[in-house]
Parts: sequence; C-alpha cells; structure tokens
Amino acid sequence: MDQRVHVPIDDPNADTEWNDILRKHGVIPEKPPSPTPIIEEALREAINQAHEKRLEGKDLDELDELEDEEDEAFLARYRKQRVAELSSITQASIYNQVYPLQKPDYARDVTEASHNAYVLVHLTSSLGTNVESELLTELWRDLARKFGEIKFCEMRADLCIEGYPERNTPTILIYRNGDIQKQLVTLRELGGQSTKLEDLQRLLVDVGAVKDNDYRVSRSKANEPASKNLRGGTATTSVDDDDDDWD
Repeated sequence: MDQRVHVPIDDPNADTEWNDILRKHGVIPEKPPSPTPIIEEALREAINQAHEKRLEGKDLDELDELEDEEDEAFLARYRKQRVAELSSITQASIYNQVYPLQKPDYARDVTEASHNAYVLVHLTSSLGTNVESELLTELWRDLARKFGEIKFCEMRADLCIEGYPERNTPTILIYRNGDIQKQLVTLRELGGQSTKLEDLQRLLVDVGAVKDNDYRVSRSKANEPASKNLRGGTATTSVDDDDDDWD
C-alpha cells in the first residue's frame, strides 16, 4: 500500500519556487489570476469615460467659454449635439403648462393622451392646509415649463375619486400608453415637505419620461444624494372605480 507523504506547505498562495514545484506536480492548485489587472483596466476605462463626457450637461454659452481650454473639433461636436437636443426638445414641447382636469374628460385628456406622451396627474388636496399638496402645485408649474414634452395635469382628488382620503394627498399618477406606470401616495418617497424640483426630476428619469443624460437634469444631479429607485410595476388603481376601499 502506498503511503501518503506529508508535504510541508506554508502558504499555498505565496509566489515561491517551492510552491511552483508543488503546482507543477498537482500537489496544490494553480494560483487564481490576480484581479489587479482587471481592476486597473476598469479604472482606466472609467477615467477615459469621465474625460469623454466632461462636457455633458453644459449649455451653448458654457461651451463657448471653453474655447481656449478644449479641442476645437471636440467642442464643435458637442455644440452640434447640444443644438440637435435643443431642436428636438423644442419640437416636442407642446404642453408647457399645467392642465386642469374634469372627470368627464379624464379618459381623453389623460388615458388617451398618454399614447402620445407621458402624462403626470397631481391629485390635490381639497384643503388649504395640506403643505405637501401646495408645494407640489408650485413644483408642478416649474416642471411643466421645463419639460414641455410631458403633459402635467391637476385635479382635486375627491372630485376624481369619490371618497378618496385626504390623508393620501397629494397623489401622483404617471401614465404612459394608456396605463398607470407609477403612483406615489403623498410626497414621502420624494422628501415630504422638503421635496425639491431635483427630486421630481429624478422621478422623471426613473420612470423613463426623461433621459438620464438630458442636459436639463444633468447639472441638477451634481452633489445630490442617490434616491431610492422609484421605477415600479404597473399600478392597478382605477380612477373610475368609486367603490374601492381606500382605507
């Protein structure tokens, strides 16, 4: 019977001549490849990408100010890209205001309209003491002016849905292609009474209404904390069902 020979191994991962001999004869496994080259390559790629994208989010005036610092061809490419973006946004900006809703016209003004654009509905409080609802009304106007390709609407919650609890206002409903894609009950997920325009812009990006690299939001993202991803599945709430138990 063959006797098992004990081979001394101090550190099987060490780069020693003895370990090389043991690996050659299959006594210890081959040393796994070092992750260092992969990490270094990833870091180089990240640095290169950051350099390539250093002009993203700058408007035409800011690009003009960089003429003495940046390569002329590189700047020209970004100017062309920015002009194309501005032209596309201008053509798509057909709303540019907050639209008041009436229940008889809801299907036409919201559900059907969402086949052509994102439609966001703010179900407001019926009381003048709801701070979040009043705050969202002001922010809604700012968003409508800034993102004219999105239709922003507003309606009192109790006129839209009979018996809708006041405590659930403000409520945001996001429509696309005839369905509710996302709903938020109060501003709790966005920051409550401290909700800012930037928080709502992140919501627009999360649901796909605005591109992440849109120059209108890219500058606002700087130094902002990462928010909880708000993308969710299709909501099942129907604005026409008055018999739902909202409690």
